[in-house]
Amino acid sequence: MEITILMPCLNEERTVVQCIRKAQLFLKRANLEGEILIADNGSTDNSAALSLKAGARVITVTEKGYGAALRAGIHSAKGRYIIMGDADDSYNFSELEGFIEKLREGYSLVMGNRFSGKIMPGAMPPLHKYLGNPILTTIGKVFFGSPVGDFHCGLRGFEKEAILPLKLESAGMEFASEMVVKSTLHKLRITEVPICLSKDGRDRAPHLKTWSDGWRHLRFLLQMSPRWLLIYPGLMLLMLGLLLQLRLIPGPVKADGITFDIHSLLYAGTCCILGIQLIIFGIIARTLSEKQLNVPRSPTFNFLIEKFSLEKGILLGGSIFSLGAALVLISLHRWYMSGFSNLDPTSMMRISIPSTVLATCGAEIVFASFVLSMIQQKKPL
Repeated sequence: MEITILMPCLNEERTVVQCIRKAQLFLKRANLEGEILIADNGSTDNSAALSLKAGARVITVTEKGYGAALRAGIHSAKGRYIIMGDADDSYNFSELEGFIEKLREGYSLVMGNRFSGKIMPGAMPPLHKYLGNPILTTIGKVFFGSPVGDFHCGLRGFEKEAILPLKLESAGMEFASEMVVKSTLHKLRITEVPICLSKDGRDRAPHLKTWSDGWRHLRFLLQMSPRWLLIYPGLMLLMLGLLLQLRLIPGPVKADGITFDIHSLLYAGTCCILGIQLIIFGIIARTLSEKQLNVPRSPTFNFLIEKFSLEKGILLGGSIFSLGAALVLISLHRWYMSGFSNLDPTSMMRISIPSTVLATCGAEIVFASFVLSMIQQKKPL
């Protein structure tokens, strides 16, 4: 069988039959061997019965959620190609020729693009059209280099055997983002076709919740990119902290009548510690994402991980810790030379703060190296 037209369904009795009829018309006109599959996600109305009567195959998906329904539908589909879309009559299933053409050309994922096509009046809330979708799509492009211009279009086609190895796991609306992100990271061939989005035929509120589902999408994009969530901010904080410390250790700095002294030095040291922590968290998260989220390594990260060893991490962290310890000894010597009397806090803090920062960062690198080494173990210890 060449094609499965898959529709997730939750209480869509007003529109599901019309969607099925349009899909049947397309299959007949295109002379395609295919099926129409309804992934019913716990409908309490007559959606399932009406779908069966209209000639569709219906599966019942007990796990709740848009992504859960689609995952079950993808695994159950009999077609080589799958075209998925909502059963609310917002997409025209009688006009799918562009998807089939691109799939036959060898593309693994063919996304519909509502913005390069047409959005009918009232079909998309202004908040989604001008803020939510553009922002999340831009984040997807920047974070992952995705070529997709409409990340959350619900009408898309794909080759089943290309998508299954991605091991898509999201149960909610963020499933849409997961498919695009993992397809991009795994270097699948992706393209788009312009489509028309019509106003849905529901007589109730949509299942999509603007703020909660928007946050789920954003959260997923951030979790899938430790570089942008952790490593890049960590590097910025570390560089900022180092530059400020190097400038303030010799003495206070005055600019436009404002004096920056040991208090600024303390905050700069905090930036360094937080920056190191974020970088460490990012490296660990990136390593875990490969094992748990099926995210492939980038060439740069792969190079760094291959060069890493526990011993190198201990040597690096130990060296940094030793520098901090040396400054501690200098502080103690000054205190001893003063007869253990009170010392000038401004002078001493210029030693104490860098010594604390170096010792803390060095110790964190040593212990993080042990954690990373344990994560990379191929066999239990």
